[in-house]
Amino acid sequence: MAITLRDVARAAGVSASAVSRSYTEGAPVSAETRARVRAAAERLGYLPNRLAASLTTGRTRLIGLVVDDFGNPFLLGVIEAFTRGLQDRGYRPLVINLAGESGAEAAVRSLREYAVEAAIIVSTALPPQVSRAFRAAGVPLVHALSRGGGDPDAAQVGISDAQAGRMAAKTLHDRGYRRLAFIGGPEKAMPSRDRFNGFRNMATRYGIEVTAAFAPTWSYDAGRAAAQAVLAQGGCDAVFCADDMLALGAIAAFRAAGLTVPGDVGVIGLNDCEMAGWDGIGLTTIAQPVAQIAETAIALAVEQVSPECEPEAGASRAHVLPCLIVERSTLRPLR
Repeated sequence: MAITLRDVARAAGVSASAVSRSYTEGAPVSAETRARVRAAAERLGYLPNRLAASLTTGRTRLIGLVVDDFGNPFLLGVIEAFTRGLQDRGYRPLVINLAGESGAEAAVRSLREYAVEAAIIVSTALPPQVSRAFRAAGVPLVHALSRGGGDPDAAQVGISDAQAGRMAAKTLHDRGYRRLAFIGGPEKAMPSRDRFNGFRNMATRYGIEVTAAFAPTWSYDAGRAAAQAVLAQGGCDAVFCADDMLALGAIAAFRAAGLTVPGDVGVIGLNDCEMAGWDGIGLTTIAQPVAQIAETAIALAVEQVSPECEPEAGASRAHVLPCLIVERSTLRPLR
């Protein structure tokens, strides 16, 4: 039989309303009463009904996590960081899949049905209509891993994609590579464009032209097909892939063509997904600071919904965090 609030009240020798106040943030209750209630609840094995409490407080402490690519192993690791971070701060994540035909309006409707307090979009390529839909619905929003989908007023947390491209070009040039290629995701996606532009601009400073191929998705198969397109254009001696999954597909294509990595062609990816470090892969890549991105994005979301949190005047809503090279075995050693 389930232990009820009234059972705890009898065991603690207080009223039922005192038990309720003991589990309500900011409610008037003495420290002594709260301690007696918590002790009695622990003895009985009582857990408060958070959904019922939300009817009184008006706060659900639910934060929506809107994700658009569950097939990407990197994003699965990011989701783990976000869910753990939210739970550590006393919030509960509600995960919504934005992929498929449901669209932004359906995602907003799902979040509003559960009265989420804010939403965090976890996406490397956010369509502009998503931000507009959330803004129209009045749902506080934070973009993680994205430049905000064309919405300059949205809170954003991520790396500089252009800087990552420049970092890749410099790394390849410093290793002595001179015939460079770029493999990106969808060409219209802002991260893909920015990573390519940064890579190409830095390569141009070194007097190097870049062969480019864009894939329809950020997947292994798409990366393999794009690498085959690069080979058909004359090949390269090194390639920057704008996502680790694209890089893994490219490596497979090069090896299938009889090329060795890094002997004949060097490969550098981006994201540092778990698979990149597996034995037999050893992908050199540019890592995003996932833990710091999650921590910063969660803080921005909480700031928008917590009455006790006041945003700093003039504080930036765009947080650009540094990325770094993770050395493994798909590039030849630095000369």
